[in-house]
Amino acid sequence: MSDLGQGHSATAGSGTAGNVPEFTVSEISLRLKRSIEENFGWVRVRGEISGFKRAASGHLYFCLKDADAVLDAVCWKGSAARLGVKPEDGMEVICSGKLTSYPGRSKYQMVVERMELAGLGALMALLEQRKQKLAAEGLFAAERKRPLPYLPRVIGVVTSPTGAVIRDILHRLRDRFPTHVLLWPVLVQGEGAAEQVARAIRGFNALAAGGPVPRPDLLIVARGGGSLEDLMAFNEEAVVRAAAASDIPLISAVGHETDTTLIDFASDRRAPTPTAAAEIAVPVRLELASTVAGYEDRLRRALGRLAREKRQHLDGLGRGLRGPREQLRMAQQRFDDLSERLPRALKVGLRAQRSQFETSIARLRPALLRREVADYRRRLDDNAARLIRCWRQRHAEARQRLLQPAKLLESLSYKSVLARGYAVIHDAGGKAVNSAAAMQPGASVTIEMHDGRRHAHVDGEDGKPARRSTGTAPKPIKQGELF
Repeated sequence: MSDLGQGHSATAGSGTAGNVPEFTVSEISLRLKRSIEENFGWVRVRGEISGFKRAASGHLYFCLKDADAVLDAVCWKGSAARLGVKPEDGMEVICSGKLTSYPGRSKYQMVVERMELAGLGALMALLEQRKQKLAAEGLFAAERKRPLPYLPRVIGVVTSPTGAVIRDILHRLRDRFPTHVLLWPVLVQGEGAAEQVARAIRGFNALAAGGPVPRPDLLIVARGGGSLEDLMAFNEEAVVRAAAASDIPLISAVGHETDTTLIDFASDRRAPTPTAAAEIAVPVRLELASTVAGYEDRLRRALGRLAREKRQHLDGLGRGLRGPREQLRMAQQRFDDLSERLPRALKVGLRAQRSQFETSIARLRPALLRREVADYRRRLDDNAARLIRCWRQRHAEARQRLLQPAKLLESLSYKSVLARGYAVIHDAGGKAVNSAAAMQPGASVTIEMHDGRRHAHVDGEDGKPARRSTGTAPKPIKQGELF
């Protein structure tokens, strides 16, 4: 302070410039910028993100703060695409980069090249907080999960097109059950990966059924293993909400068996690895074909056994049945027997009643019961006459019922057809001949008519008599003259 005071007093007293150099604003700003960058070429700064915003150019602007100070930070577009985490307000991170100054506003700032969370505990706390929030909205509820199709015709896969994941899935599907696969290529890590995955899920759901691009029956969201920071894209709310809102059943296959992301809770099924997702998606074709063949064989044997049982049952019923003619004869015989027994029974009954009546009359006094006896005798005679008339009527009705089936049998018999002038021709073996081609000239046949049979020989065909060799030529027929 003393030197500075002396310099000022000397300058003021003498009126001449001292030894202190003069700088323009740009020069001093440039020297300060160079000094800061030389002394803080690469630093790692830990702090809490505040005032985060993304410019239209893609650059990120925010502040890093702690309890006592604030440091402005900027992340250029190229570096922002390579960040391992998605910056948010309130997130505690460790940023790596260099310090510089911004002469336009006389302030210093940090140019961030890398960013990581300030510790696994902080990241887990963030994920737990996000998980509770989404679970409270019902996105992880068990009743939202749908069954997977047994044999999907088209499978949509959301993953990187250059990684080993898609090759593993295609190889496993080809081994188990070849299926049509649609790939939606996306980033699976870094800036913009979450938005691409969510957009792919929504895009598959937006495909119209029967359109030029087939709509998948099943979706697989897959990624290989990695650190918790590498898998952060699948913990983003946009991805979780897209998976929960998917109308197409979805399998999440992110990381390895021990890796768990929030999309696993929103998906309809979680697979421990991408290869396991392919195994869950389709059955083994050979096993399926073997199972179907086994079912077919069992069904064929069951149908054969059922047919045999039904045939045996039918044969047994057929053996217990009698022919219509035999049944008709038995009924006719039973009718004749009852017809013979009925008059005798009536006579015996009448005699018994008459004897009983006469015995009763003998016991009664004739003088007092003469009128009653006469009335009883008259009623007895009337009842006897009615009984005889009833028996005759029943006898006629039964005979008529018995004659109707006989007439039907006669009308259906082929002999009734022969009675109308037709005939049946039998060959030498007794088999009926039903076509002219079956009768060769010179063959012996039997003609059956309604009143008997006659033997005959076939002479010719098509109405022409068969020619017989006589040794002489037939005489020509001379045509008569008209005049």
